[in-house]
Amino acid sequence: MRLIARSSALSAIAFLAAACSTAPTRFYTLSRAPASAATPATAASNMTVVVGPVSIPAVVDLPQIVVSTGANSVSLDEFNRWASPLQSNISRVVAENLVALLGTPRVSQFQQSLNLDADFRVAIEVQSFDSALGDAATLNAVWVVRRTKDGKSQTGRTTVREATGTAGYEALAAAHSRALARMSQEIAEVIRGLERAQ
Repeated sequence: MRLIARSSALSAIAFLAAACSTAPTRFYTLSRAPASAATPATAASNMTVVVGPVSIPAVVDLPQIVVSTGANSVSLDEFNRWASPLQSNISRVVAENLVALLGTPRVSQFQQSLNLDADFRVAIEVQSFDSALGDAATLNAVWVVRRTKDGKSQTGRTTVREATGTAGYEALAAAHSRALARMSQEIAEVIRGLERAQ
């Protein structure tokens, strides 16, 4: 009986030691473009912009970071995850970038916006959001900017590949952030063009 109890205790200790030795889960977030990367507006503006809805492919709509491992294969990393849903993460970063690019603080996300009469609305359909660890982040998105006043709209497409520079998930998140900064710049140019044309 004592032998069974001792064996059970040793098994429990071994199990606890193995559980404690597993890698901790790490969380990552996308970030807005640094001031040096964004071309700020020449003058402050009072225009209002709502970003969203934003749609993303189902394959990456997960807490885990989805990594491309081949032409037709991906892997999910249980220990490296997005800190918030990717859809809202993208929306937040684009909104923050537009604040700097357009010179207006009045940019909000679709799901959080109380401003139903925004001057411009930006809808984004992310068609691919590929992550190749130690290689590059690739973004392919179609977006529509609509001027609320008269319904005039303009559609654009952003396809960009940003090298990670180094291996690791932090470098991958930074590369995706740079890709979103490029898309934000293209969206801002269209918004400025539609504003001038009024």
